[in-house]
Amino acid sequence: MNLTYTPRDLKNHLQGRRQRELAYGQAGSMLKYFQDKIAENPSYQYALQLDCEENISNIFWADAKMVIDYAHFGDVVTFDTAFGTNKEYRPFGVFVGLNQFRETVIFGAALMFDETFASFQWLFKAFLAAHNGKQPRAIFTDQDTAMGNAVGEVFTEAWHGLCTFHIMQNAVKHLCNNKADDSHSPKHKNEADEEEEEEEPHILSDFSACMYNIEDTTAFEEAFDIMRNKVDEKKMSWLDSIYKFKEKWAECYMRDVFTLGMRSTQLSESFNSDLKKHLKSDFDIIRFLKHFERAVQGKRNKELDAEFEARKKLPRISMKTPMLLQASKLYTPTIFEAFQAEYERSMAACTRALDANNTYSVAIVRADGDLSSELERIVVGDSLEKTSSCSCGQFKRTGILCGHALKVLDLMNIKLLGLTHS
Repeated sequence: MNLTYTPRDLKNHLQGRRQRELAYGQAGSMLKYFQDKIAENPSYQYALQLDCEENISNIFWADAKMVIDYAHFGDVVTFDTAFGTNKEYRPFGVFVGLNQFRETVIFGAALMFDETFASFQWLFKAFLAAHNGKQPRAIFTDQDTAMGNAVGEVFTEAWHGLCTFHIMQNAVKHLCNNKADDSHSPKHKNEADEEEEEEEPHILSDFSACMYNIEDTTAFEEAFDIMRNKVDEKKMSWLDSIYKFKEKWAECYMRDVFTLGMRSTQLSESFNSDLKKHLKSDFDIIRFLKHFERAVQGKRNKELDAEFEARKKLPRISMKTPMLLQASKLYTPTIFEAFQAEYERSMAACTRALDANNTYSVAIVRADGDLSSELERIVVGDSLEKTSSCSCGQFKRTGILCGHALKVLDLMNIKLLGLTHS
């Protein structure tokens, strides 16, 4: 157990206490609950933060399975806070990742009665302490300023990304006109109004392209500047504010970041939804903790069932090649399907040798019958190491070789995956 005392702003402290403090007598019951869990399994972890009046302000816990899962799958973490802005509910936070079947796994949970930089700093330190100090390689959060500052302070070895789902929601809010505000205005529209309405979907499309599609930083800067000059001063102000954090959400700045393909904190959305009715601030906290425990166990039971079914079924191998047969034994069915899709794409790749040292320009012909190809990539092969590295960066980001790299392995007559790629 870890108890820490932190000074905090009195006004915020009192406001948080009045709105979401633990009911009298619940603190003792909660301590007994956690101590019983440790008696059952000494690997169970929990930590409590006390305020200046020695009241419990924040709670973190992780059971033994969460500790094991993080040791195996904790390279990429999302931290999602649910209901933090709704005073009717206790603010709940959950640390989540993906396992080898690309199913969500939980690494820890928190109830936060105070949401300041000091509280998030304490929480993230408690998380690392519970997991033997292992830092994630990447962590995704929402745009909360206090949380972001604490991430930079504590997760010093992790790349910090912002949830693109939340950013896109904010883009819709700030880049589209609020039709509700115009409900009492005259029905007739002038030309300027019509042009502005036509512009809105284009602005959202432009912003989405900057976030997800543009891979070159120079092209991003040019596209963002063009988009910025299309909008009015109010919309420009929001674009300028989100631009300051471009390295945390724009595709072109994430090319070399290992993220497993994640861009959002929405992994735990259905899990949070199931817990919502048990998070009401007038509910007994022990009741919530027990329901959380049941919900986690139910989720794990479903994962075990899915894993059992997946292992029963032999992967469908489209071609009996040495590499696909090898990959079907190395990877879980879910990962193998993704690898096989890239292998099949490599069959449609066109190549052009750039030098005599296994450097190629590779482009994959579109699958819709259009003979034009996708963007050309530069792939450098190493016949001695039996590896190939592609400028698209997919292997760096997801751990799955792209079709471009697989094509060059084939050109070098490499028919099996080497240690680096397996």
